[in-house]
Amino acid sequence: MSICASLAQKFPKVTIIGEEELPNDEVTEELIEDGHCEEILKKTCPAQYTGIKEEELVIWVDPLDGTKEYTEGLLDHVTVLIGIAYGGKAIAGVINQPYYNYEAGPDAVLGRTIWGVLGIGAFGFQLTEAPAGKHIIVTTRSHSSALVNECISALNPDSVIRVGGAGNKVIQLIEGKASAYVFASPGCKKWDTCAPEAILHAVGGKITDIHGNSFQYNKEVKHMNSAGVLAALRNYDYYASRIPNTVKQSLVP
Repeated sequence: MSICASLAQKFPKVTIIGEEELPNDEVTEELIEDGHCEEILKKTCPAQYTGIKEEELVIWVDPLDGTKEYTEGLLDHVTVLIGIAYGGKAIAGVINQPYYNYEAGPDAVLGRTIWGVLGIGAFGFQLTEAPAGKHIIVTTRSHSSALVNECISALNPDSVIRVGGAGNKVIQLIEGKASAYVFASPGCKKWDTCAPEAILHAVGGKITDIHGNSFQYNKEVKHMNSAGVLAALRNYDYYASRIPNTVKQSLVP
């Protein structure tokens, strides 16, 4: 509520779509965030975005990605996602990990924010590629199915990592812990993928549905990513070429 209300107050012409609806009532002032990040403002805006009008932007917000893991105390899975789309494409995103380092001891800095803009890059983490020649798949922890497992098996992975949250899965890719993110199932929403997509694309990665179709983020689209998710930092085509036709036939875009 605080995130969407703060954005709506500062950018009243922007379309905001979130997992939680915008509040109808006035939000108390202490819940409104009106600050900004000096680090980001020091960057030069890419030329293709300098003429964008506020009303042309769509912001997709998930205030708690990895809800099930949060309820189970797996706090490192939890992220806050804010994605910005223009012309139906994800162009900027923020992945906040509020509990990053929560098990690292009292002297550790708690939390971190990863952000990225197409044409500028991505920041707040150390970009790392997965070990060469290894096929490490990251997938759902709590929404598995026979179809999900069939798809993963067809990729002949060296290992499989099961974690919660779409934001967390993309972090596994950009920090070199996994080679591909595979989720052959409906369930993921646009507010789950917009911010991670922008960050992944900003560092040269790729994310699509299981068929290889790009996600669209204009305000009229359906919220469900009904044909699953396939993403990789490198070698996307390798994984895309190995998705079984039986899996594709089961997932209608």
